[in-house]
Amino acid sequence: MDTFADEQLRYRIALASVKGMNRLLAESLVELTGDVSAFFTLSQRELSDLTGWNSSLFSEVERGKALMAAAGEVEFIRKNNITPLFFTDADYPQRLLECDDAPLILYYKGNVSFQQPRVVSIVGTRHATPYGKNFVDTLVRDLADTCPDTLIVSGLAYGIDIAAHRAALRYGLPTVGVLAHGLNTIYPAQHRNTAVEMLGNGGLLTEYTTSQPTHRGFFLARNRIVAGVADAVMVVESGVKGGSLFTATIASDYHRDVFALPGRVGDISSMGCNNLIRQNKAALLTCADDLIEAMGWGVRKEQPSQTTLAAQQDVQLADEEKLIMQYLVHNGEGQINRMAVELNTPIATLSATLVELEFKGCVVAFPGGVYRPM
Repeated sequence: MDTFADEQLRYRIALASVKGMNRLLAESLVELTGDVSAFFTLSQRELSDLTGWNSSLFSEVERGKALMAAAGEVEFIRKNNITPLFFTDADYPQRLLECDDAPLILYYKGNVSFQQPRVVSIVGTRHATPYGKNFVDTLVRDLADTCPDTLIVSGLAYGIDIAAHRAALRYGLPTVGVLAHGLNTIYPAQHRNTAVEMLGNGGLLTEYTTSQPTHRGFFLARNRIVAGVADAVMVVESGVKGGSLFTATIASDYHRDVFALPGRVGDISSMGCNNLIRQNKAALLTCADDLIEAMGWGVRKEQPSQTTLAAQQDVQLADEEKLIMQYLVHNGEGQINRMAVELNTPIATLSATLVELEFKGCVVAFPGGVYRPM
């Protein structure tokens, strides 16, 4: 047993559980103190002097409670082979890291990396109809045929969620369920067998510890993770209100591509999807090809001609621009969310650089956030 590693993990879990703590604040504290442990080993006055803040976050009583609770969580993690993902870890979902409200720490049990080339989240009503479930099955089957490196994400809930997970397992795609509770339980219990099967090709992910009682608000909060880890979010059947519409809204705020399955006018289960399409909040989705075309996932990659490469060499490029051009030339094209992950570059920085490259005539933009070298 690595005592030092366990102690560092305890500090990380405790930091994430301090009331009022968020990622931006945690980044500032780590930058100022040099290490997560300093937040707990320094006195309240020392922290105030160091940061220039006089905050209740520094209460020694509250920090002590957080550390005590974290000790039990470390034991559970080690005993059950849980993988903790702190926001500074390389294995932390890089797409989610671009979201300001990303959790400081995640708890993961499974066998797939979140840095997959393609990540699709499928959400929808808990009261799915045969129309919706059949569509999910066909969609996932066709994605498996065309884009076998796609990770399917959902919330393990009744209806569309569980249909997406089971379809992924059926057709050999990895699938991850984002939970609204700790990994010491599965809700709903009826999905336990599917959850266990997912551990063999995908896994389970949560931001909640085992000591946190389940709260109805957690189910909405987890939807931001469902949206944030993905390149695209698909809403398959929804009433005029529901968690899947909340997920679609957050996905749009995160600059993710949002799609919705249309339904017959008047169908209760399709009203939410039809409204998303009507209000231009989601693109119409009728088959896997719609998604593949919009995301630029099905285009044959062609290497630029020698003339094109020579022309690019005549343009004065900054180092970061050269790095992006090397990536695009090598791959033939790049999707912005996937590029951010593979190049380890913030979305905002990458987007600004791509705009500069467009002005210089080096790249051309296509729908779905896809860029190709000229």
